[in-house]
Amino acid sequence: MRVLVTGGAGFIGSHLCGRLLEIGCDHVLCVDNFLTGSPENVAHLTGHPRFQLVSADVVHGIAVESTVDAVLHFASPASPADYLRHPLATLRVGAEGTRHALDLAVAQGARFVLASTSETYGDPKVHPQTESYWGNVNPVGPRSCYDEAKRYAEALTMAYRRSRGADAGIVRIFNTFGPRMRPGDGRVIPTLIRQALEGAPMTVTGDGSQTRSLCYVDDLVDGVLRMLGASIGGPVNLGNPHEVTMLELAHWIRRLTGSRSEIVLVPLPADDPKRRRPDIALARVELGWQPQTPVEDGLLRTIEWFTNRTNGPSMLAEVPAPASRASELAVQ
Repeated sequence: MRVLVTGGAGFIGSHLCGRLLEIGCDHVLCVDNFLTGSPENVAHLTGHPRFQLVSADVVHGIAVESTVDAVLHFASPASPADYLRHPLATLRVGAEGTRHALDLAVAQGARFVLASTSETYGDPKVHPQTESYWGNVNPVGPRSCYDEAKRYAEALTMAYRRSRGADAGIVRIFNTFGPRMRPGDGRVIPTLIRQALEGAPMTVTGDGSQTRSLCYVDDLVDGVLRMLGASIGGPVNLGNPHEVTMLELAHWIRRLTGSRSEIVLVPLPADDPKRRRPDIALARVELGWQPQTPVEDGLLRTIEWFTNRTNGPSMLAEVPAPASRASELAVQ
């Protein structure tokens, strides 16, 4: 297969490009504008004869010089810090970028897979979340630029599938972690690991009772590739049903890193989901998929990667200023 990956220099996209080469794809075309991705993430692939990196913004169209058999649309800011910093770019890539990617797939008769998100469920009132749940999203809140961009991208994908015969599918990705996450991207696992390794206070939002379900990136990539090889439209949840509170996660990471950092509570961001856990029954049946990596094993691999990064300059330079200490509460 010849596969185009938009957002291929991002965290998940770079792992996806690497796996596609490992399984023998004839050509992997990685397209990224490096708004939040980095050439560093695919530096180990740039010498590969079947890999091509193109700097381009899919919002302005996607031009390819040869045929492609699949289009994997992963272009978008994905962390709250990034999409709150770039709300208009996030909305545009969800709308115009998705349309261009779908147009290319239809023109070439290629399989299309949209990387959507559990954020389409918002702050859910149904737990765990099944694909049939329509969600509880604030359409005008600060997170809406990401939530609604992905919801629109899903609607556009299904419209192309129904009206233009697109071989298109949607995966809803739940919290994914692993090597190549940016230390300062604002997501909980890189934030806590960075803070633990540097001996800084480990910040947990709210009272720490809110939950996430954590899936290691290798397992997520396997699920995406199974969706690529399927013909279903979805959406299909991809995530790990292992649910953990944020306070439990902070203590877990502190133990695994051997850190002596204190754990402090900071204000909860607006519209932050209280609970998050995927129902993956559909993925089990339709894709034969479920996560294989224990969360602790994934955390240890991620910590090792971050530890190697700390051999250079402090990672704190990449991180926005923390909340005022006056609003923090220490948790032993």
